[in-house]
Amino acid sequence: MSMILSLYLTLMPVILAGIANMIFCKSSLLDSVNQPIDAGRLLGDGRRLFGANKTWKGFWGMVVWGLLAQLVWSYFLARQPDLEKLHLIYAHYPNKLATNFPLGILLGLAYVVFELPNSYLKRRLDISPGKTAKDAWKYPFILLDQIDSLIGILLVLHLYISLNWAQIIGLLLVGTLTHLGVNRLLYLAKLRQNRL
Repeated sequence: MSMILSLYLTLMPVILAGIANMIFCKSSLLDSVNQPIDAGRLLGDGRRLFGANKTWKGFWGMVVWGLLAQLVWSYFLARQPDLEKLHLIYAHYPNKLATNFPLGILLGLAYVVFELPNSYLKRRLDISPGKTAKDAWKYPFILLDQIDSLIGILLVLHLYISLNWAQIIGLLLVGTLTHLGVNRLLYLAKLRQNRL
């Protein structure tokens, strides 16, 4: 039980940042930067590089929200020493600004950067942005949609600490199930088009 709690305590800033960024992207705030990362360019196959859903607003929004969520979460955990010591990073590094500032930026950046190859693949297979594949690719892409950003998160965490296999598998399972649950809630709140 404490391992699951430890994993959630470590992932919580990314979870909160992802929710905040989805709300931010759906708002009219800073719409001037709501431009596609690929600038609408088509590749040789006549398809977009990433698609309309991958925007600079969402990209930089996730970096900023990642930083803010990490700072707020670190402040909360600093007042809860029993929880703070369960955080995977704080077990090895002090819960200080020098730890949390780069960590928040790196987690937010990894989240969005590791979503891009998935979007690239989906465009090559003619899967519309924000939609689920209908054919044999359906379940592989449902899984990939949940773990693409998690792989980036794992790499950032591994830069700080040496994750063991139980932690890696645990982070993937907890992260994937949480991602599915949050997606469902965002869908019900009409902040997401696709329930998966």
